[in-house]
Amino acid sequence: MKRILTGVALATTAALVTATPALAAAPKDPVVAVKKQLVAGKGVKFTERTTVSEGDVRDIFVRRSGTLQFKKSGIAASDITGKLNIKASDLEGLDESGENAELTAMIKAMAQPERTIRIGTTSYISGNIWATMLPEGKTWFKAANGPTGGLLGTFGQPLNLAEPATVKTLLKGAKTTGSGYAGKTLVRDLWKASPWLRATWVDKPSAKAQKTAISWRITVNKAGLPTRVVATFPMSVLGSGKGSVSVDTSYTGWGSPVSIKAPPADEVASQFKDGESDISDALELPLGSIAG
Repeated sequence: MKRILTGVALATTAALVTATPALAAAPKDPVVAVKKQLVAGKGVKFTERTTVSEGDVRDIFVRRSGTLQFKKSGIAASDITGKLNIKASDLEGLDESGENAELTAMIKAMAQPERTIRIGTTSYISGNIWATMLPEGKTWFKAANGPTGGLLGTFGQPLNLAEPATVKTLLKGAKTTGSGYAGKTLVRDLWKASPWLRATWVDKPSAKAQKTAISWRITVNKAGLPTRVVATFPMSVLGSGKGSVSVDTSYTGWGSPVSIKAPPADEVASQFKDGESDISDALELPLGSIAG
């Protein structure tokens, strides 16, 4: 009898184990997951749209897409194209004569896409307003210690989730959601953690802006890799304008082969047609007033 009872107990236990649903695996650590992606010659693609809101008005301001190439220590290169949400119909009726000609030419140029290739800390920028400033026969401007996304990069995603240090900073005090994480992070903490942000924004944020929080939501896949991030913050963080900015970025192709190269040397200029080489004035165009 004892052997029979033991056999029944074992069989019952086995049945219970088989019938019990498997426990959900612990979520993968996004910081570790992103670090594993930092392999030379590999990378990730992204697409994003930036929306500006003020009162009841909400409009898409910029659309961007790009590719990031990795090295063991972080981001080795990037290739990003951005375009203001300006339609051909928006340009109809502009005065192209007299004293308005220069302004009209500038507006039409800003309606064109802007592309920035960045190798290390050297940026190559083309299109948009840069096309009006380059010497004849040149299509790219080379800027040492240049921005990651040219003029329009200021309105791009401030949270680069291909940076493990940035992901780690965001996750401090974050809440888990059904598909990832959500939280708020001070600008000053992001500025300290992210080389990408420091190379993207034109100027260091003001003391007031540094104390401002960016609200965000991150979606991750089963491997813990970010697939989407939405960041929202006041326009004032960028130095001017009213209302708020929301940047919605999607990541695809983590770990895919990437090879980003500089443009052909004969297409590149290191000085504008007026002989200047400083791009700071161009980068400080009042986009905030256009957006807000």
